[in-house]
Amino acid sequence: MISCLDFIFGETKMLKRNMFSGLLLIGVLFMGSGCVETNKGCVTSGGDLNDHVSVESYDGWRLGVQMWSFRKFTLFESIDKTASLGLSTIEMYSGQKISADTGDATTHYTMSADIAEKIKAKLKSSGVKVLCYGVVKLPDDEAESRKVFEFAKNMGIETIVSEPKPDALDLVDRLCKKYKIKVAIHNHPKPTAYWNPDTVLGALKGRSKWMGACIDTGHLTRSGIDPVEGIKKLKGRIVSLHFKDVNKFGKRKAHDVPWGTGKSNAEAVLQELDRQGFKGVFSIEYEYNWDNSVPEIRKCVEFFNKVGGEFKSSGWRNLFADDLSDGVTKGKWTYNEGVFTRGGGGDLGTKEKYGNFILDCGFKLAKDSNSGVFIRMGNRKWIPWLEVQVEDSYGEEVNRHSCGGVFDVLAPTAITVHKPGQWNRLTIRAKDNIVQVVLNGEQTVDMDLDEWVEANTNPDGSKNKFKIAYKDLPREGYIAFQDHGQAIEYRNIRIKELE
Repeated sequence: MISCLDFIFGETKMLKRNMFSGLLLIGVLFMGSGCVETNKGCVTSGGDLNDHVSVESYDGWRLGVQMWSFRKFTLFESIDKTASLGLSTIEMYSGQKISADTGDATTHYTMSADIAEKIKAKLKSSGVKVLCYGVVKLPDDEAESRKVFEFAKNMGIETIVSEPKPDALDLVDRLCKKYKIKVAIHNHPKPTAYWNPDTVLGALKGRSKWMGACIDTGHLTRSGIDPVEGIKKLKGRIVSLHFKDVNKFGKRKAHDVPWGTGKSNAEAVLQELDRQGFKGVFSIEYEYNWDNSVPEIRKCVEFFNKVGGEFKSSGWRNLFADDLSDGVTKGKWTYNEGVFTRGGGGDLGTKEKYGNFILDCGFKLAKDSNSGVFIRMGNRKWIPWLEVQVEDSYGEEVNRHSCGGVFDVLAPTAITVHKPGQWNRLTIRAKDNIVQVVLNGEQTVDMDLDEWVEANTNPDGSKNKFKIAYKDLPREGYIAFQDHGQAIEYRNIRIKELE
């Protein structure tokens, strides 16, 4: 069986790659070329790999942030905060200011096409997707409700979160089926229309699979309802959650606290969702400490991954412990709030060896900084191990030393690194002879090591510095983050081993 990650990264692509190889051989006979030349680099084909991966610890659960958590900030600032947490999904709400450079434009569904494209570009370059939109009105006015669905379709949104009035439910269900977009009925606290799960269940009776519930566990707690019991009632109809833990039970003014420390029975809620076999989206909606909530939200993420990973592990885990007790370094790397910072004196490496894996992380460069991610190192010296280049290549022409390529061996397909001082997202997949790289939402490397058959020579005939053919490199080894003597930070370093 092909897993979701294999589908994204591999097994189906291997079939395409093998088919392509036959066509390529024919092309070689006529053209005398051994590879496809792309931006001065020899890149093997194999289809598009133009996205990052979800790194949650529970297989089938996706964790993101409801942008209302950052309502005091612009959407673009909120996306950056989401990425800083190592998360790759968001739920937008209607009315948030877009950015400092887009005037008075907001996330209302009537936004211009130009604004929508700017949001898409920001999301892609940040490695973030928008999966849900709400809470938004869906009136018994087909023309107006269609605008919401059209917006969702254009943005790639899977679920609209709403509290439609009873007389609009037939229309909403029909539009759901037409657009193949789900609507999840949301509960605010008592005495709002859907505060009671029984009311939500009644509204969904006889409705299609495209309609379900968005359970707000904090609002259930505020309304004096045990979230576990509410979730049991709605078994099979839950589409998404606004997940919370609040400090008081039955009090409307109760405020959010890090998950697992409040009165919402957070661990038992996750256990019940696991028992039900729920698969879907959790949106963190943290409505407290508005100006500086990221540290508290990070604790929620850690709780979610720890507890969820114990139920049904996806295989994703942190590469290093916070205290670097499982790392090897001669330098002074430090850790704080998810960020590893170079202090000078040596690389940051693993004690454990890795063969087939997916590695996901963020990095931030200073101007003219240089670093790199070494994989499958046979020993802890730099040469000749495969290095995914990390350097300030912003605004430069593509070459074999550019960020996102394989150092001196394979140029990236394009320059996708952000300006110095901005965070980047990097995903590396190593599977047998295939190495693939995605940088800021763009595939930059799709490499078949078996094509590097000669030492000091790349398949296109250009020379490299390595006195070994890359096909002969070990297929297992250490991973290391290079200290090249310049400022570099890495964050949210996660790994999943592959068979």
